[in-house]
Amino acid sequence: MFIDSHAHLDMEQFDTDRNEVIQRALSANVKQVVTVGIDVSSSLKAISLTENYPSVFAAVGIHPHNADVTDGKDLKQIEAICAEKKVVAIGEIGLDFYRNLSSRHNQRIRLKQQLDIAMRCNLPVVVHDREAHEEVWEILSSFKGGGLKGVIHCFSGDIDLAEAFMEMGYFISIPGTVTFPNASLMHEVVAKIPLDTMLLETDSPFLSPIPYRGKRNEPSRVIHTAQKVADIRGIALEVIATQTSNNARRLFGLPFIQ
Repeated sequence: MFIDSHAHLDMEQFDTDRNEVIQRALSANVKQVVTVGIDVSSSLKAISLTENYPSVFAAVGIHPHNADVTDGKDLKQIEAICAEKKVVAIGEIGLDFYRNLSSRHNQRIRLKQQLDIAMRCNLPVVVHDREAHEEVWEILSSFKGGGLKGVIHCFSGDIDLAEAFMEMGYFISIPGTVTFPNASLMHEVVAKIPLDTMLLETDSPFLSPIPYRGKRNEPSRVIHTAQKVADIRGIALEVIATQTSNNARRLFGLPFIQ
């Protein structure tokens, strides 16, 4: 079986066929999906999906793009809904210094505030890091003593950065871009990191792997990412499936499914 550790099933791209998308995932042996919020509204939608689909679990949080339009009330609501039964993480949180859709100052504040929420709620974090490697590492390092754990979503750094995050106990999540021919940096990371630190994700509806590049992504396609990882490491697909699924269950506390 496979686990898609990061998707956005609440997004409008799935409004016409969401049920079929989830059923296709199950048919492809993608038995569990973590659907990830980007603001209060999408986090509530993610929770609603968990109520309708046994295979779906939720992460709730404020994406760095939304830092400027987030206030204390929003953060209180995120913390309140952490108590919902199938909420397994705080996310998607972090820094994005590529698009800079919110001020860097506010992004830093919201990241720290949500790391505090994760610690109070005893939940792992799903971390967005785009063109902000050093600052994300520094902020996470400042929380190291509190036992915080999590995953670096859609990892885009080099092996040295991966090792720095792993040293703090973070998992490294590999997206469909690993299938792209120009992804040599990611190939090196995939080849060198310990398998017990690796997760797989689609980031649906974004980042479709080859042979679907440029089309809407969906959880069933995590298999293509897994196959590329297996090819890079020269091991059986089943080994990748088993280990990454065990890792996701360990991080998020997901129930075991045969």
